Amino acid sequence: MLKARTGAHEVIVTIMLNYVAFYFLQWLINRKGVHDPTRTDAISRKVDASARLPLVSSGQLRLDLGLPIALAAAAAIAWLLERSTAGFELRAVGANPDAARTAGISVGRSYVLAMTTAGALAGLGGGMLVLSTSALGNTFALTGQVAGSVGFDGITVALLGRGRPWGVVASAVLFGALRAGGNRMSLVAHVGIDLVTVIQALIVIFIAAPALVRAIFRLRASRAGAVATGLAKGW
Repeated sequence: MLKARTGAHEVIVTIMLNYVAFYFLQWLINRKGVHDPTRTDAISRKVDASARLPLVSSGQLRLDLGLPIALAAAAAIAWLLERSTAGFELRAVGANPDAARTAGISVGRSYVLAMTTAGALAGLGGGMLVLSTSALGNTFALTGQVAGSVGFDGITVALLGRGRPWGVVASAVLFGALRAGGNRMSLVAHVGIDLVTVIQALIVIFIAAPALVRAIFRLRASRAGAVATGLAKGW
Protein backbone atom coordinates (compact mmCIF):
# COMPACT_ATOMS: atom_id res chain seq x y z
CA MET A 1 0.00 0.00 0.00
CA LEU A 2 2.89 2.36 0.77
CA LYS A 3 4.36 1.68 -2.66
CA ALA A 4 1.01 2.06 -4.41
CA ARG A 5 -0.14 5.20 -2.59
CA THR A 6 3.05 7.15 -1.90
CA GLY A 7 5.64 5.66 -4.26
CA ALA A 8 7.82 4.54 -1.33
CA HIS A 9 10.71 2.32 -2.36
CA GLU A 10 9.61 -1.26 -1.74
CA VAL A 11 13.11 -2.59 -0.99
CA ILE A 12 13.82 -0.03 1.74
CA VAL A 13 10.33 -0.31 3.25
CA THR A 14 10.30 -4.10 3.36
CA ILE A 15 13.81 -4.34 4.82
CA MET A 16 12.74 -1.96 7.59
CA LEU A 17 9.52 -3.91 8.15
CA ASN A 18 11.57 -7.08 8.62
CA TYR A 19 12.47 -5.78 12.08
CA VAL A 20 8.82 -5.09 12.87
CA ALA A 21 7.89 -8.62 11.78
CA PHE A 22 10.76 -10.17 13.75
CA TYR A 23 9.91 -8.47 17.05
CA PHE A 24 6.20 -9.11 16.57
CA LEU A 25 7.03 -12.79 16.11
CA GLN A 26 9.16 -12.74 19.25
CA TRP A 27 6.23 -11.22 21.19
CA LEU A 28 3.79 -13.75 19.74
CA ILE A 29 5.97 -16.76 20.57
CA ASN A 30 6.20 -15.70 24.21
CA ARG A 31 2.43 -15.48 24.67
CA LYS A 32 0.78 -17.97 26.99
CA GLY A 33 -0.60 -20.91 25.03
CA VAL A 34 2.00 -20.46 22.28
CA HIS A 35 5.25 -20.55 24.24
CA ASP A 36 6.70 -23.92 25.25
CA PRO A 37 6.30 -23.95 29.07
CA THR A 38 9.26 -26.30 29.48
CA ARG A 39 11.67 -23.81 27.89
CA THR A 40 12.98 -20.43 29.00
CA ASP A 41 13.97 -19.17 25.56
CA ALA A 42 11.62 -17.84 22.88
CA ILE A 43 10.29 -21.01 21.26
CA SER A 44 6.77 -22.22 20.58
CA ARG A 45 5.17 -25.51 21.46
CA LYS A 46 5.89 -28.33 19.03
CA VAL A 47 3.46 -28.81 16.17
CA ASP A 48 1.18 -31.83 16.56
CA ALA A 49 2.32 -34.88 14.61
CA SER A 50 -0.99 -34.84 12.72
CA ALA A 51 -0.20 -31.36 11.33
CA ARG A 52 3.29 -32.16 10.03
CA LEU A 53 3.91 -32.71 6.33
CA PRO A 54 3.90 -36.46 5.65
CA LEU A 55 6.78 -38.12 3.84
CA VAL A 56 6.18 -39.08 0.20
CA SER A 57 9.60 -40.72 -0.16
CA SER A 58 11.93 -42.14 2.46
CA GLY A 59 15.34 -43.78 2.52
CA GLN A 60 18.31 -41.97 0.99
CA LEU A 61 16.03 -39.44 -0.69
CA ARG A 62 13.70 -38.03 1.94
CA LEU A 63 10.89 -35.96 0.45
CA ASP A 64 7.75 -34.75 2.17
CA LEU A 65 4.53 -33.22 0.90
CA GLY A 66 6.24 -29.84 0.76
CA LEU A 67 7.72 -30.62 -2.66
CA PRO A 68 4.36 -31.25 -4.42
CA ILE A 69 2.96 -28.15 -2.70
CA ALA A 70 5.90 -26.06 -3.94
CA LEU A 71 5.49 -27.38 -7.49
CA ALA A 72 1.76 -26.66 -7.37
CA ALA A 73 2.49 -23.10 -6.20
CA ALA A 74 4.96 -22.63 -9.08
CA ALA A 75 2.38 -23.93 -11.56
CA ALA A 76 -0.24 -21.55 -10.13
CA ILE A 77 2.08 -18.56 -10.45
CA ALA A 78 3.05 -19.60 -14.00
CA TRP A 79 -0.62 -19.73 -14.94
CA LEU A 80 -1.29 -16.39 -13.24
CA LEU A 81 1.52 -14.63 -15.11
CA GLU A 82 1.11 -16.23 -18.52
CA ARG A 83 -2.61 -17.00 -18.89
CA SER A 84 -4.59 -14.48 -16.83
CA THR A 85 -5.52 -10.83 -17.33
CA ALA A 86 -4.07 -9.95 -13.94
CA GLY A 87 -0.80 -11.61 -14.93
CA PHE A 88 -0.65 -9.62 -18.16
CA GLU A 89 -1.15 -6.44 -16.16
CA LEU A 90 1.59 -7.46 -13.72
CA ARG A 91 4.04 -8.05 -16.56
CA ALA A 92 3.07 -4.77 -18.23
CA VAL A 93 3.55 -2.78 -15.04
CA GLY A 94 6.86 -4.52 -14.39
CA ALA A 95 8.11 -3.71 -17.88
CA ASN A 96 6.96 -0.07 -17.99
CA PRO A 97 4.67 1.41 -15.32
CA ASP A 98 4.11 4.66 -17.25
CA ALA A 99 3.06 2.89 -20.44
CA ALA A 100 0.82 0.55 -18.43
CA ARG A 101 -0.84 3.52 -16.72
CA THR A 102 -1.42 5.17 -20.11
CA ALA A 103 -3.06 1.96 -21.34
CA GLY A 104 -5.54 2.12 -18.46
CA ILE A 105 -3.95 -0.45 -16.14
CA SER A 106 -4.12 0.30 -12.42
CA VAL A 107 -0.46 0.40 -11.44
CA GLY A 108 -1.22 0.67 -7.73
CA ARG A 109 -3.50 -2.37 -7.81
CA SER A 110 -0.81 -4.37 -9.61
CA TYR A 111 1.76 -3.39 -6.97
CA VAL A 112 -0.55 -4.54 -4.18
CA LEU A 113 -1.36 -7.82 -5.97
CA ALA A 114 2.31 -8.58 -6.63
CA MET A 115 3.42 -7.87 -3.06
CA THR A 116 0.47 -9.70 -1.51
CA THR A 117 1.09 -12.77 -3.66
CA ALA A 118 4.80 -12.68 -2.84
CA GLY A 119 4.01 -12.39 0.88
CA ALA A 120 1.64 -15.36 0.69
CA LEU A 121 4.32 -17.46 -1.00
CA ALA A 122 6.87 -16.42 1.64
CA GLY A 123 4.42 -17.43 4.37
CA LEU A 124 3.86 -20.77 2.66
CA GLY A 125 7.61 -21.35 2.57
CA GLY A 126 7.95 -20.39 6.23
CA GLY A 127 5.23 -22.83 7.16
CA MET A 128 7.05 -25.60 5.32
CA LEU A 129 10.23 -24.87 7.29
CA VAL A 130 8.39 -25.60 10.54
CA LEU A 131 6.25 -28.49 9.30
CA SER A 132 8.80 -30.33 7.16
CA THR A 133 9.47 -33.94 8.12
CA SER A 134 12.20 -34.43 5.51
CA ALA A 135 14.57 -31.92 7.11
CA LEU A 136 16.81 -33.82 9.51
CA GLY A 137 16.94 -32.30 12.96
CA ASN A 138 13.77 -30.23 12.53
CA THR A 139 12.30 -29.40 15.96
CA PHE A 140 8.79 -28.65 14.57
CA ALA A 141 8.69 -25.50 16.68
CA LEU A 142 8.64 -21.82 15.76
CA THR A 143 11.49 -19.52 16.81
CA GLY A 144 12.56 -16.04 15.86
CA GLN A 145 15.39 -17.52 13.81
CA VAL A 146 13.10 -19.76 11.75
CA ALA A 147 13.89 -17.97 8.49
CA GLY A 148 17.66 -17.72 8.93
CA SER A 149 19.19 -16.76 5.59
CA VAL A 150 16.40 -18.33 3.53
CA GLY A 151 15.10 -14.93 2.41
CA PHE A 152 18.45 -13.93 0.94
CA ASP A 153 18.82 -17.37 -0.63
CA GLY A 154 15.43 -16.76 -2.23
CA ILE A 155 16.69 -13.56 -3.84
CA THR A 156 19.62 -15.48 -5.32
CA VAL A 157 17.36 -18.29 -6.53
CA ALA A 158 15.01 -15.77 -8.17
CA LEU A 159 17.92 -14.03 -9.90
CA LEU A 160 19.27 -17.30 -11.25
CA GLY A 161 15.78 -18.33 -12.38
CA ARG A 162 15.38 -15.01 -14.22
CA GLY A 163 12.17 -14.39 -12.29
CA ARG A 164 10.31 -17.12 -14.19
CA PRO A 165 8.38 -19.72 -12.15
CA TRP A 166 9.91 -22.84 -13.69
CA GLY A 167 13.33 -21.22 -13.85
CA VAL A 168 13.03 -20.55 -10.13
CA VAL A 169 12.12 -24.21 -9.55
CA ALA A 170 15.24 -25.34 -11.43
CA SER A 171 17.53 -22.90 -9.60
CA ALA A 172 15.96 -23.89 -6.26
CA VAL A 173 16.80 -27.54 -6.98
CA LEU A 174 20.39 -26.51 -7.75
CA PHE A 175 20.77 -24.51 -4.55
CA GLY A 176 19.03 -27.19 -2.53
CA ALA A 177 21.47 -29.76 -3.89
CA LEU A 178 24.39 -27.49 -3.05
CA ARG A 179 23.09 -26.97 0.48
CA ALA A 180 22.31 -30.65 1.09
CA GLY A 181 25.47 -31.92 -0.61
CA GLY A 182 27.73 -29.47 1.18
CA ASN A 183 27.45 -31.27 4.50
CA ARG A 184 28.11 -34.69 2.94
CA MET A 185 30.97 -33.26 0.89
CA SER A 186 32.57 -32.01 4.09
CA LEU A 187 32.22 -35.41 5.80
CA VAL A 188 33.19 -37.70 2.92
CA ALA A 189 35.64 -35.68 0.81
CA HIS A 190 36.92 -33.45 3.64
CA VAL A 191 36.26 -30.36 1.53
CA GLY A 192 35.30 -27.24 3.46
CA ILE A 193 31.59 -26.47 3.42
CA ASP A 194 32.51 -22.83 2.77
CA LEU A 195 33.14 -23.86 -0.83
CA VAL A 196 29.35 -24.07 -1.29
CA THR A 197 29.02 -20.47 -0.13
CA VAL A 198 31.76 -19.42 -2.56
CA ILE A 199 29.95 -21.13 -5.45
CA GLN A 200 26.68 -19.42 -4.49
CA ALA A 201 28.44 -16.06 -4.26
CA LEU A 202 29.99 -16.51 -7.71
CA ILE A 203 26.55 -17.32 -9.13
CA VAL A 204 25.19 -14.09 -7.65
CA ILE A 205 28.08 -12.08 -9.09
CA PHE A 206 27.66 -13.44 -12.61
CA ILE A 207 23.86 -13.26 -12.58
CA ALA A 208 23.37 -9.91 -10.85
CA ALA A 209 25.86 -7.97 -12.93
CA PRO A 210 24.62 -8.32 -16.54
CA ALA A 211 24.88 -4.57 -17.10
CA LEU A 212 28.58 -4.62 -16.24
CA VAL A 213 29.20 -7.61 -18.51
CA ARG A 214 27.32 -5.97 -21.36
CA ALA A 215 29.27 -2.75 -20.89
CA ILE A 216 32.58 -4.62 -21.06
CA PHE A 217 31.59 -6.51 -24.23
CA ARG A 218 30.30 -3.32 -25.88
CA LEU A 219 33.60 -1.63 -25.11
CA ARG A 220 35.57 -4.45 -26.67
CA ALA A 221 33.22 -4.62 -29.64
CA SER A 222 33.51 -0.90 -30.30
CA ARG A 223 37.31 -1.06 -30.16
CA ALA A 224 37.38 -4.05 -32.50
CA GLY A 225 35.02 -2.22 -34.86
CA ALA A 226 37.21 0.87 -34.84
CA VAL A 227 40.31 -1.19 -35.62
CA ALA A 228 38.52 -3.02 -38.46
CA THR A 229 37.30 0.27 -39.90
CA GLY A 230 40.78 1.77 -39.70
CA LEU A 231 42.32 -1.20 -41.50
CA ALA A 232 39.69 -1.01 -44.20
CA LYS A 233 40.50 2.68 -44.79
CA GLY A 234 44.23 2.00 -44.92
CA TRP A 235 45.13 3.61 -41.58
